[in-house]
Amino acid sequence: MKIGIDRPAACQKILGNFGEYLVCHWLSRSGFEVCHVVHTGMDVIAYYPKKKLRLGITVKSRTRISGTESSSVYIFREKTNDRRKLLDACKAFECVPWIAVYVECDEDADLFLTSLANYDKKYRSKEKRAVDAWIMTGIQKAKYALDREVRHMGIEFKA
Repeated sequence: MKIGIDRPAACQKILGNFGEYLVCHWLSRSGFEVCHVVHTGMDVIAYYPKKKLRLGITVKSRTRISGTESSSVYIFREKTNDRRKLLDACKAFECVPWIAVYVECDEDADLFLTSLANYDKKYRSKEKRAVDAWIMTGIQKAKYALDREVRHMGIEFKA
């Protein structure tokens, strides 16, 4: 049975919280100590004791209705200084900046996690743009799957 998507007004806030806590859960079960934070620019702090590695993660969560599944997710907008906010938060908490992108559709969802450095090196547009985006086309998702520096979790919704 198809569950489908019907977006009530409160759905975006719930989806954002879900994406952030899904990142927390995934990292926690992977050996990280995690903390959901309410801080401008950063949503999660994750510490990996084995390597003494601290990540500052911004999480972007989106819903895609039928026909828009391959629409990109805006990560940073120049006019709101999102990138600078993440970098400043990471500096304050001595974290390495990372990004997480959670996108759910009618029947499935994807969660991607990578360092900001990896995103900038391999996926950020070389042209100056007002918006940095995580591209969700099939071709781009196949590239993410081959990239050892992009972690991926897939979810299937069934009723």
